[in-house]
Amino acid sequence: MSLKSRIEDRSARIGVLGLGYVGLPLVVEFAKAGFRVVGFDVMASKVEQVNAGVSYVGDVSSEDLAEQLAAGRIEATTDFALLAECDCISICVPTPLSKTKDPDMGYVTAATTEIAKHLRADQLVILESTTYPGTTEELILPMLSEAGLEVGKDFFLAFSPERVDPGNPVYHVKNTPKVVGGTTEACTELAGLLYGQALDQIHLVSSTGAAEMVKLLENTFRSVNIGLVNEIAIMSEKLGLDVWEIIDAAATKPFGFMPFFPGPGLGGHCIPIDPLYLSWKLRTLDYKARFIELATEINHAMPDHVVERVAIALNEIERSVKGSCILLLGMAYKKDIDDIRESPALDVMRLLRLRGADVRYHDSQVPHVAAGTGYDAADSVDLTDAELRAADCVVITTANSDVDYERVVRESTLVLDTRNATKGLGRHDHVVKL
Repeated sequence: MSLKSRIEDRSARIGVLGLGYVGLPLVVEFAKAGFRVVGFDVMASKVEQVNAGVSYVGDVSSEDLAEQLAAGRIEATTDFALLAECDCISICVPTPLSKTKDPDMGYVTAATTEIAKHLRADQLVILESTTYPGTTEELILPMLSEAGLEVGKDFFLAFSPERVDPGNPVYHVKNTPKVVGGTTEACTELAGLLYGQALDQIHLVSSTGAAEMVKLLENTFRSVNIGLVNEIAIMSEKLGLDVWEIIDAAATKPFGFMPFFPGPGLGGHCIPIDPLYLSWKLRTLDYKARFIELATEINHAMPDHVVERVAIALNEIERSVKGSCILLLGMAYKKDIDDIRESPALDVMRLLRLRGADVRYHDSQVPHVAAGTGYDAADSVDLTDAELRAADCVVITTANSDVDYERVVRESTLVLDTRNATKGLGRHDHVVKL
């Protein structure tokens, strides 16, 4: 039976490398569609949790995971030899930046090396990890071709960018349109066919490079516009204007405007990092991506700006940052999730501690923060009235929906609101907005 037929009757076995924010939701979605799915990860702890039906990813419920496990559709393993039994393989591993802001392709290379060891005829390999244009054909294809198999004939290779938005109550893996581009037309068709069995809408593009560029355009669009509105916030502050009032008014225009909102900086894996893949690639072609680099500069400077606003606000009540007790509300990079990857709150905490402040935080979604570069481990404190009153300054870094901001305003000496969480609570002299 051909691979196409096995995909259509859902007898194809699917392998997913990487059981994180992208991989685990994909595993469950394919299983719900009736496929048998093997999840691969180098971390034994993740494998053990998946096999026990315990989800550590917010967008996947333990109930859904356990149901598919009980149906015999999901298994997780650290044994990459099982890749030989998979008909379709999706690579969902991290693609971080190196210390020099260059793409670190180590995880992708390691995953591809494992696939190459077990590659056989009639297999489909799809890269989902976000990367620079050209990765699939310049890096993945040569490694897989070493076995002597011909792409588009003996095996199939495609790229399909992940579009995961942690905590989004409306859009998730199944109902978010899936962009797919293959190395050959046959690769594109097979990859599109596979995703079409489990997801609602598939959009095919002409090449892997086009699909890779789609993801970078999406996140560069957001990065640049957030950089713009962050600069507008700084301009408004200097002009004595309320940037949130200005954005609300501008958003009444029914055409030609889309509201973006300022904040303490960018967080998550995608927006702070993905545009830099494109910037790096263009530098190799002797081109400077000026919009990307300027937006990155502005956005990366926002934690420093927040700390400076704290210092100015404390100075107004005759206190200094050094020795002050400062309470951060929110540690995740956006509301109502447990994801602290690249969270600007971590930078705000680090910078305030460098100035000698006693920094605490509250986030019901993030009970503990492990030690990182420039900061010690910390635990979330209970958001009691006593905790609020003990703080010289409360900084709202994430607007979580389980926090009573009216109480925060009422019980606090000084509040710096970087997320407009206190909107609608009236004017208070001790509340300062970004």
